[in-house]
Amino acid sequence: MEKANREQFSKARLLVVGDVMLDRYWFGDTNRISPEAPVPVVQVGKIDERLGGAANVARNVAALGAKTTILGVIGDDEAGRRVSELLKSSGVDSQLEVDGNVPTIVKLRVIARQQQLIRLDFEEAPSEAALAHKLERYEKLIGDADVVILSDYGKGALGQVALMIEQARAQKKMILVDPKGDDYAKYRGATVLTPNRSELRQVVGQWTSEDDLTKRVQDLRRSLDLEALLLTRSEEGMSLFTEAGVSHVKAQAREVFDVSGAGDTVIGTLAVALAAKWPLERAMALANRAGGIVVGKLGTATVTSEELQ
Repeated sequence: MEKANREQFSKARLLVVGDVMLDRYWFGDTNRISPEAPVPVVQVGKIDERLGGAANVARNVAALGAKTTILGVIGDDEAGRRVSELLKSSGVDSQLEVDGNVPTIVKLRVIARQQQLIRLDFEEAPSEAALAHKLERYEKLIGDADVVILSDYGKGALGQVALMIEQARAQKKMILVDPKGDDYAKYRGATVLTPNRSELRQVVGQWTSEDDLTKRVQDLRRSLDLEALLLTRSEEGMSLFTEAGVSHVKAQAREVFDVSGAGDTVIGTLAVALAAKWPLERAMALANRAGGIVVGKLGTATVTSEELQ
């Protein structure tokens, strides 16, 4: 078992950039159906708020003891102020661009009897002015980072991702990307991509065997000039594809309670280990352990270095 090294990790400096969100949970009980429509009535008894998207990645990185800075866009609203408060309490240096033209991205989940009844999303793409200001900040911040994480949830904050990779690469920074969508050409030149199975299928299609998967991924990796592609495979563990070949790590055996945010934990842990100069395979093993722990928690949870001892 790979163990986290908090002393090593405390020296790591990471910059997280991407779609910042606030995850809200309304918990309650339901005992009747509404007379207005055939839907359950939930009596809300508890409200919880957590960092989501790129903000959850930053929270995971900070929980491992690394020096963490986040760059993204929030609205000039109550939700944005709450995001800033949660980042501060998590020990994250917030460099968020405030865009008065759009709301902060919020995902509101209503949960009763341990079942999610509905999710309501509030979101708009950032304005061009906000993205331009964010890019100016990015150019100044990458110099102080050992590793850059680009957390793409497809909400618009990484609209200039190709340029951001080019700028980080020019400064010889390691760049990890959690990708979104079926166009991976924009991620060309990154160090490591970390798609899950469904995300990868959108790009390379359905594979018929492990050999077929390896060929498809290695062709993709070389075409995008990536050092590595880390495929997260849920109950099948993880597979790391590099020029040297393929290596696998088995999933940690534990009950899965909630997978939301697991990808954030994986890329955050991987990035911290790489910033601490760990080799890729060793960093993958630690990220696999962290992912196995976080799926046993509710919502966008984190893993601390103490849990990885």
